[in-house]
Amino acid sequence: MRSLTYYVASTIDGFIGGPDGKSEFFPWSADMMEYLNEGMPETVPTAFRAPAGLADAANRRFDTVLMGAGTYRMGLEDGIISPWRHLRQYVFSGSITEIDEPGVTLVPSDPIGAVRRLKNEEGGLGIWLSGGGRLAGSLLPEIDELIIKLYPVVIGAGIPVFATKELKVGHFDLTGTRMFSNGAAVLTYTKK
Repeated sequence: MRSLTYYVASTIDGFIGGPDGKSEFFPWSADMMEYLNEGMPETVPTAFRAPAGLADAANRRFDTVLMGAGTYRMGLEDGIISPWRHLRQYVFSGSITEIDEPGVTLVPSDPIGAVRRLKNEEGGLGIWLSGGGRLAGSLLPEIDELIIKLYPVVIGAGIPVFATKELKVGHFDLTGTRMFSNGAAVLTYTKK
């Protein structure tokens, strides 16, 4: 069975983006980018792979990416309709009614059922949940691993790591930590 990993950046007060969805406040560092690009080059959007020296990098951890409507729309603002052409892409949205791009599949309902089908596929690499918070909140029971890029920033309001209207509890063990020069940490948690 394939696993689902929620790999996302977060402020220390638990937000993945500001109220406008933007995230320019996360401090960049070369050592952190080198570490992440080496371990998960497929998480770099297609448009930035060549400039990052990853044009020919093989997928190491994931062959599929899941996005909520807000995450997908961020690329659309820049005219990008297929942000990760090197991955199978799924957009979970009830508000987007059509995606005219062969490499992107729209999932209008039943995110849990869709993820269970993907997880039960034979072979392949893992599945990466890119965002957003509402999709992560709905998929919490299916998340097998969390990789949180925790940045030393507090913003007070915005899009939470998990946005849900009902109580959902997931128990995870801390299985890895790595610190970087910008004060950020990459924390890896595995579902108990």
